[in-house]
Amino acid sequence: MGERVDLYGSYGDFAGVVLAAVRRETFGEDIGQNSWTSAEEYARFAGWLGLRGGEHVLEVACGAGGPALHMARTVGCRVTGVDSDAGGIAEATRRAGAGATFLVADANAALPFADGSFDGVVCVDAVNHLRDRAAVLREWRRVLRPGGRAVFTDPVVVTGAVTAEELAVRASIGFFLFVPRGENERLIEEAGLRLVGTEDVTENAAVIAGRWRAAREAHREGLVKSEGAERFEGLHRFFGMVHRLAAEKRLSRVAFVVEG
Repeated sequence: MGERVDLYGSYGDFAGVVLAAVRRETFGEDIGQNSWTSAEEYARFAGWLGLRGGEHVLEVACGAGGPALHMARTVGCRVTGVDSDAGGIAEATRRAGAGATFLVADANAALPFADGSFDGVVCVDAVNHLRDRAAVLREWRRVLRPGGRAVFTDPVVVTGAVTAEELAVRASIGFFLFVPRGENERLIEEAGLRLVGTEDVTENAAVIAGRWRAAREAHREGLVKSEGAERFEGLHRFFGMVHRLAAEKRLSRVAFVVEG
């Protein structure tokens, strides 16, 4: 039930017809996202950063760079994106225009930037893939200018009873760090960041996971042809589990706004 399955290995075909159709049916407005966020929600996150035109934002775990580039266009800021997936960075670089930079970097380690390099940091639905959250938050504080803000979402805050089998399927796409309610707040304080606010955004995860599963089912033939039956079925189980655990609020998705 919890065999490893690759969600992020499709960046090489990210602009392909089938995956583009799946994203449109999943998200409505396709800004190149590969997470549980809608364009509307992402715009709210960008607003929480309090950016002015020309300021510099770091997106951690940027994937193929779509949301970061969307922020650059709509806010007028400069963006730098980092991700450990070379395929995602290659696609992001291909699409990047002036004022956008993408590079392969391990966000678990020290980031290759000087202190105070950024006016804002954003990390959507990926902090749970980073092993040492305390060290990660300290590193974000280091690269933020004084008074700069970071916005991140944790989509797997444990808020109910979850079986080992359910956790195995939910974590089947890679490394996961599950934390209980209150742990992010404690780590934020220990990192020397000030918690500005939180918001429960679990409903978006439930809705999008359900749509994503349905869209992939509608395009089953094309997806099986491109990714194989085993991967298709593994992701089918994964999206179904995300939808169930979020809809039942047993794993919650919480957005955090912090200030350096």
